[in-house]
Amino acid sequence: MSQLALFAEAGEKVLVDDARGRIVYTSDFVPPEVARAWFDEVRDAVAWEAQRRRMYDREVDVPRLVGHFRLAPEAAHLPEAIRAAARQVIAATGVAFTSVGLNFYRDGRDSVAPHNDHLDEIAPGRPIALLSLGATRRMTIRAKAAPRRAFHLDLAAGSLLVMSYETQLHYTHGVPKMTEPVGPRISLAFRARP
Repeated sequence: MSQLALFAEAGEKVLVDDARGRIVYTSDFVPPEVARAWFDEVRDAVAWEAQRRRMYDREVDVPRLVGHFRLAPEAAHLPEAIRAAARQVIAATGVAFTSVGLNFYRDGRDSVAPHNDHLDEIAPGRPIALLSLGATRRMTIRAKAAPRRAFHLDLAAGSLLVMSYETQLHYTHGVPKMTEPVGPRISLAFRARP
């Protein structure tokens, strides 16, 4: 039985629940005023990093800013908003997440290409939980094989998307660029590292 089988309470939408994994979206996981306060604190407290990556024989800018923290009681410099968010996500999922990866999408030009998380970076059987803060951004989730389902999900501030370990084998997820103006968004990706 998946650890996510406990999900699907009021306000939660089950997108996938089969042999290829389980994906659950909760639009109102955090109240709007809490999501706003957490966004402001995380935006200002994190030492955001601009990265470059090799693609197709050249080096390019990663189209977003990133950050990362270990989730441990003794973790230094962990913003209180991230500590509070981790406590709430851990309590809701029952999963002892050990790290949080941060993505700061400054505007519609920032994005992340369709991908699946590397399984060697996730403890076997453990889900990934994505908490969204700031502006609403669309995430596209696509099955890798038939039936080729696709979901276009608007991740609102204060929402939580939980994807089981198995989904990383069978689906990709990404945040595409936008042509219309959009405000900044921060994604907190909670993982249990092996």
